[in-house]
Amino acid sequence: MTTDPLPRQLARTRHFTLGAPTHPGITADGAAVLFLRSRGGTDPLACLWALDTATGRERLIADPAALGASVGIAAYSTDATGRLAAFALDGTLWLADTADGTVRAVPVPGPPQDPRLDPTGRRIAYVSGGALRVAGADGTGDRALAEPEAEDVGYGLAEYVAAGEMHRTRGYWWSPDGTALLVARVDNRTVTRWFLADPTDPGQPPRVIRYPLAGTANAEVTLWLLGLDGGRTEVRWDRASFEYLTAAGWDDHGPYAAVQSRDQRTVRTLAIRANGDTLVLAERADPRWVELIPGLPVRTAGGALVDTADDGDTRHLTVDGEPVTPAGLQLRAVLGTEGETVLFTASEEPTETHLWTYEPGSGVRRLSSGPGVHGGVERGGTLVLTTGGRATVLREGRPPLALTSYTEAPVVTTRPELLRLGPRELRANLFLPTGHRPGGTPLPVLLDPYGGPAMQKATTGGAWHEQVSQWFADQGFAVLVADGRGTPGRGPRWDKTIYGDKAGPALEDQIEALHEAARLRPELLDLDRVGIRGWSYGGFLAALAVLRRPDVFHAASAGAAPTDQRLYDTHWQERFLGHPDEHPEHYDSGSLITEAPKLSRPLLLIQGLDDDNVFPVHALRLSSALLAAGRPHEVLPLRGTGHRPTDEAVVEHLLLHELEFLRRSLGR
Repeated sequence: MTTDPLPRQLARTRHFTLGAPTHPGITADGAAVLFLRSRGGTDPLACLWALDTATGRERLIADPAALGASVGIAAYSTDATGRLAAFALDGTLWLADTADGTVRAVPVPGPPQDPRLDPTGRRIAYVSGGALRVAGADGTGDRALAEPEAEDVGYGLAEYVAAGEMHRTRGYWWSPDGTALLVARVDNRTVTRWFLADPTDPGQPPRVIRYPLAGTANAEVTLWLLGLDGGRTEVRWDRASFEYLTAAGWDDHGPYAAVQSRDQRTVRTLAIRANGDTLVLAERADPRWVELIPGLPVRTAGGALVDTADDGDTRHLTVDGEPVTPAGLQLRAVLGTEGETVLFTASEEPTETHLWTYEPGSGVRRLSSGPGVHGGVERGGTLVLTTGGRATVLREGRPPLALTSYTEAPVVTTRPELLRLGPRELRANLFLPTGHRPGGTPLPVLLDPYGGPAMQKATTGGAWHEQVSQWFADQGFAVLVADGRGTPGRGPRWDKTIYGDKAGPALEDQIEALHEAARLRPELLDLDRVGIRGWSYGGFLAALAVLRRPDVFHAASAGAAPTDQRLYDTHWQERFLGHPDEHPEHYDSGSLITEAPKLSRPLLLIQGLDDDNVFPVHALRLSSALLAAGRPHEVLPLRGTGHRPTDEAVVEHLLLHELEFLRRSLGR
């Protein structure tokens, strides 16, 4: 058992992810489960393993250290059977036979990205230098199927907004027979160029990043059918009206794609014909925006289109256009289909996410039980159920098997009290110091939200951020984590109450949660000493709190806060705020920079200098505006740090620095 304090343990374990089994995949016959896992709770080198579902025995398939690599395996792909697995390591392409355990390098001319086996296992496609290439599984016959025609053009990888905002992380898809591919071509030449330099090393040139700012040009994305025989056909749709490619795939019924309008109010699902023509299979529309669900659209073996539809307060799963889930069950993601069965996650209660199946004739059935955030995969009669960093293998007629986890046990034991606060029944977790007893002096309060549309924090999932909230509580705070309007899991009406204003409703809900918690626990919470901390959108919310409501909030620690809404990307910002040329007031009302003269409370701005999501310009412009207004504040720049700190020293000491700031600012 480690005796490290939590900040150091978080750093050493990478937020308790090291040693956990991840990326489970199942062979077609259900006889083996493939997964990634490092050898220990502080070991960063993830290996490829296989579990025999009959015996429960785990076998090591590929060890990066034994292959001479300095990094772990981040992802792998398999053929249709699941026997062969391809992955990239340190610029080398590898192929593993998961049945006999052999692993061999596949010689290719350049460093591979996103290698994927064709379903038959005969060939491997990969991206290198912007080109989509294909080689035989034995390394012979390597050739480019598509090469970039100019700088800032590439084939086979997802563009910035697709990977970050649309759940589409892929840029090419094999045909089932392995003779052709559906490939995205991305032309970034009209996208805004930004330059990200290291101010601590002015001798190094800056990184050039193509970043589509709200209201500016997106990458031009087209689709192509590429045959191994050299054939090349462009897929045609109304790209002037539907410039976003949100999803694509190729199944036994042919290639397909989903496209979305720039205003995000319409999504069409298209069948793609061999000549490149497209046929509209379905269309969804919404006066605010059409929510994109991970894993959709997809088709069953019989060709039924699996999609989603919003109806009032419920986000339904649909099959062939008909809702198949009941009112109140909120669809979260579709994880796959087998035959006519659909595997998906959904929530009846927003603090929990469960694994479900739908089958024609029998309807929906919940597979997971107990509180938590559950997920999984199912194939060949084998189910892998995942929750809280654990994975259990279930096969009918056999006892459950657990994939071994080597994660460290946290040094902090969380004790959240789950609350429903106010007329909106805001879900919240209240953390108190370990061993706290009623009576005595009320505690200073620390709000610790995210509070935005990308994630929830008030769940029963036991995520790492609960350890952080409990750690702050153990330093003498009452820590309140509340999810307000716009956070996921409560249905489409709840989601879309923030349209046009990502600031006001979120801040109102944090204040309501605070006051309602104080009403329920008046002896616990000292409302004269209230701090707030957050990261990314949570950082924006923290800074907003002390700017707009200094009567409620007395100090804020704001990390990676997007301070100017016009300096964020197209697909994310325009979804909630519209196009800035059409709705400038939506962007102005959410700007922290224009509110800088209001600051009267202590504010700590934390910014990674290598952040290519929320660029350093956000923190620097707010700091400049605060200085110009004569408003004292603190800025903590983090060298070599992206949107999320990963360096162990930074992760450890950042929390300690925040603690010292909050204690000093709240008079503790």
